[in-house]
Amino acid sequence: MNLLQIDVNDDFIEMHTDEAWVRMIFLSADIFRVRVSWNEKFLPDRSYILVKTAWEDELDDFMSSERIKVKPYVARQEETAENVIFHTDSLEVRIKKAPFAISVYNKQGVCLHADVPEIAYGKDHLGRVYHYSVKHPDNCYYGYGEKTGFLNKDKRRLRMSSKDTIGYDPRQADPLYKHIPFYMVLNKEGKTAHGIFYHNAYDSTFDIGAERSGYWAPYTYFVADGGEMDWFFFNGPTVKDVVANYTDITGKTVLPPRYSLGYMGSTMYYTELPEKSDEAVLGFIAQAKAEDIPCEGFFLSSGYTSGKDGKRYVFEWNQDRFPDPAGFVTKLQQNGAELCPNIKPGMLLTHPQYAKFSAGGAYIKDAKGEKARIDRFWGGPASFIDFTSPSGREFWKEGMKEALISKGVVAIWNDNCEYETQDMLASCHGDGKAEPLGGLRPIMSTLMARVAHEAMAEAKPGVRPYVLNRAGFAGIQRYASTWCGDNFTSWESLKFNVPTMLGMGLSGVANQSSDICGFAGPRPEPELLVRWIQQGIFQPRFCIHSCNDDNTVTEPWMYPDYTPYVSEALKFRYTLVPYLYSLMYQASIEGAPIMRPMLFEFQNDSKVYEESFDYMFGPSMLVANVLEKGATTREIYLPEGTIWREWGTWRKMEGGQKITVETPLARIPLFIRGGSIIPMTEGITNLRTQEITRIKYLIEPTAAGEFTMYEDDGYTDKYKDKEYLTTQIICTAEKEACNIEFIRSGEYQSTVKEEEIQIICPEKAPLEVRINEQLLPRIMNVADGKQGKDSWYYDAQAGIASISLFQQQEKISVEVLFASKDLISI
Repeated sequence: MNLLQIDVNDDFIEMHTDEAWVRMIFLSADIFRVRVSWNEKFLPDRSYILVKTAWEDELDDFMSSERIKVKPYVARQEETAENVIFHTDSLEVRIKKAPFAISVYNKQGVCLHADVPEIAYGKDHLGRVYHYSVKHPDNCYYGYGEKTGFLNKDKRRLRMSSKDTIGYDPRQADPLYKHIPFYMVLNKEGKTAHGIFYHNAYDSTFDIGAERSGYWAPYTYFVADGGEMDWFFFNGPTVKDVVANYTDITGKTVLPPRYSLGYMGSTMYYTELPEKSDEAVLGFIAQAKAEDIPCEGFFLSSGYTSGKDGKRYVFEWNQDRFPDPAGFVTKLQQNGAELCPNIKPGMLLTHPQYAKFSAGGAYIKDAKGEKARIDRFWGGPASFIDFTSPSGREFWKEGMKEALISKGVVAIWNDNCEYETQDMLASCHGDGKAEPLGGLRPIMSTLMARVAHEAMAEAKPGVRPYVLNRAGFAGIQRYASTWCGDNFTSWESLKFNVPTMLGMGLSGVANQSSDICGFAGPRPEPELLVRWIQQGIFQPRFCIHSCNDDNTVTEPWMYPDYTPYVSEALKFRYTLVPYLYSLMYQASIEGAPIMRPMLFEFQNDSKVYEESFDYMFGPSMLVANVLEKGATTREIYLPEGTIWREWGTWRKMEGGQKITVETPLARIPLFIRGGSIIPMTEGITNLRTQEITRIKYLIEPTAAGEFTMYEDDGYTDKYKDKEYLTTQIICTAEKEACNIEFIRSGEYQSTVKEEEIQIICPEKAPLEVRINEQLLPRIMNVADGKQGKDSWYYDAQAGIASISLFQQQEKISVEVLFASKDLISI
């Protein structure tokens, strides 16, 4: 393939080769798009995914509430005998004329990406499109959405084709439920990162060096079963930059209601009882309180829709199990619990409403576009809702409103939404332009989440919806939380679900999780139950869900001797809710993950590039869960470039070393970096009914740090009208002092009445503390510091100086001095 002609227009760059047409568009100095077509004309843009564009799109009206349009970035052009080069402020994109290939360099002259000359782009006799890239030996490969195995996907071959993979092998099964064709490259030598996203929803495959041919230099390739070759390049140079740039294009994580960060119970067992399932669920909520287990609600499995024949009929309540759905939801809410019922997009032919939906044109049609396509589904033959059809969306909304939202439901669980079909040529409405299902299959799952949001917003204006999706395409984070499906109950799943979640975070999906303690298979043994819950408290969503094959139900109190460990872990999660909720806000603004691979925070330390199991919870907390059966010790690498403190003992350790810690069952190995700022609370057992009135800012003062705490009412959408409060906390460290600034901004009236600044300083107590340059009294008796007056005291046993403040101010300056006072010399 050789370049014949290049035309630079105001909006794009078009290149004609002897085999294909190539179009390049710069959205910014760090982001550009490449389209390759083997037809003379490019297809019109029709994207349900992109939220930032620099071109006209036939779905602009449909996406108008989400999409912004920018002017194309104008790159400076240069031409040599061999290349046409486009310069931006940060990149140099070289177009090799013969053979045609695209390579990308940074301003330091480092090659970030290079097509393989001669085979860069191709289309085979089956209509599959290929893109071959040069593979550098020092490259690490991350992302690819929801994938099993180690975090670095080097040498793997990965399939993008959503499947219902119940009980999957967590180390090597592929594919799973999500279809997110995005990956990130991090080079060990240059320590630079970039990302590539393929804007193509057909089933596809990534080969990351598993294939080798002696005729070519080492390569990776992407192949899609149809559609155009359409890819985006995202510059770093940091991993954080890549994620931010990628989520600028596909969307940030939606801010969830605060209660969704608490413990949400679930099991299939209760909804499969012959009768009185409602009483079983209410009994679960009551039992949680009795066992001192905080709980926010219940994910209701699909057994509530079982008909007399035992099959699931979405939107149809089983009256024997739930005789009064509205009353049931009301009782739950009176007990501080929300209901999140399961719905599925496949409607069985025996469904009471099948004919109505069919007559309304709500289903995907056969390849001829004449009648509803019938596919295999759970329970028998079924047709799938077409969410690219206005009729399909409206019928589905009405079903949700009538059967669920009118009963008080404000949360929806979209399950079994992988759209597994045997005919990729089945016809979808495409919002007025019929398209084959093959190019829309994973997008259906994403649109299903959008429709759930719209239905709840229409029926309950002002209430913040919560949506959970099992499947989805790139951009699913805009509407839903996700989880890594029906995992198997095993130590292997506990361990390898961690890199699966970390990879999702790098793929733009910040709010995700696993079924804690395992879904399929046997009950967890006591040690596995405890260790999984100890890991689960750091997942963005916490849910214990089970379908055990030994007639048991996985519940947090199933082993009474171990319940105290469970209660302690969950209560610790609740103390961290101000921190976690603020991380959710950050994700909604910047796209940053909650569970962060070590490389996200410590890119300059290449020793963490292969770390798959230890991770950062936000920017501050290193979590090193016990993931091996019977482990009594744990080796942990502390990244270089910062000091570390062991949680609770506050023992100080240097970074860049391996340490070994003891791991009795009650212990979660946890460390914080120098300069950490972690807002916490206490005494909260229900996030829906209790106000947070007390905040503790845990601060490690030996290094500079910054964190923004976010507050709103946690339940409504008033935050969209700027009814929220941010508190920017900035800590600067000096040799014998630390200075902390609190800067508040926003219209929300905080419920916090008391703030406590906890300075970690076991080596030495402060000499004095000043607030806004005023000397603060020191209290020698802890009890005296609880009388509603601003003061500070030093807890010698804990090694913490606590500063109590009872009046919130827009701006507060705190100075903590550690100079020594000579009490003897005269």
